[in-house]
Amino acid sequence: MIKLLSVAIVAGLVFESNQVTLNVSNSLEPTDKNRMLLPLPFLPVKPGWPCYFPTHIQCWTDWFDRDDPTGTGDWETLYNLRKENPGKICSKPLDIEARTLSGLTVAAAGDVIYKSDTTLGFVCRNQDQSKKMCNDYRVRFSCHPPFCGGGVCWTKWYDRDDPSGTGDWELLSNLKAENPGEICDYPLYIEAVTTDTMTPAIYTGETFFAYNPTQGFVCRKVDQTSGNCRDYKVRFGCPCSY
Repeated sequence: MIKLLSVAIVAGLVFESNQVTLNVSNSLEPTDKNRMLLPLPFLPVKPGWPCYFPTHIQCWTDWFDRDDPTGTGDWETLYNLRKENPGKICSKPLDIEARTLSGLTVAAAGDVIYKSDTTLGFVCRNQDQSKKMCNDYRVRFSCHPPFCGGGVCWTKWYDRDDPSGTGDWELLSNLKAENPGEICDYPLYIEAVTTDTMTPAIYTGETFFAYNPTQGFVCRKVDQTSGNCRDYKVRFGCPCSY
């Protein structure tokens, strides 16, 4: 079970792997356990911030419904949607989702779909159905996060410390000092994985002294039943604009 402790960083103190002093409060707020997942207030970021887009990070556009199936079918083509909604769909969508106006998936609706992809868009033709018209559909597209307003830009991975001393100390203050201009002032998220197998920290079974986007990540040997920490690397999710 992960233990997340609120950490107050003493101003001006330089943290090193073997010489660290942190003031730790005696109480844990319930939300502290999830601080690596919950966003902090949205704050401005330097223009042109470098962004890295792992494939599992996506955001979705608004839903669009430009056509009804009363003619030849329901034609929610990407070309027409872009023309009628300028600037609201990214240039290279990652995925497309279609649902009926009542919220049913395509599979649940039971229609035969002519096209559904990120190049053409979505088309359900009445001629392909058995003795009925197509349902009325709406569609949306997934894009890289900056497009959808706000969103998250991920930094590269950082591994400044090894667990050979008192543990693995990947503190935000140290990482920013050693990598000037690469990490935003107010990260929204933090991820930590092992350096060898990329196993997410939360699945390693180890106890963490700190794991949040404000302080960074700390695994102390003294907190582990095995007496050792694995070697971790971290990255931060920063606010970014399109």
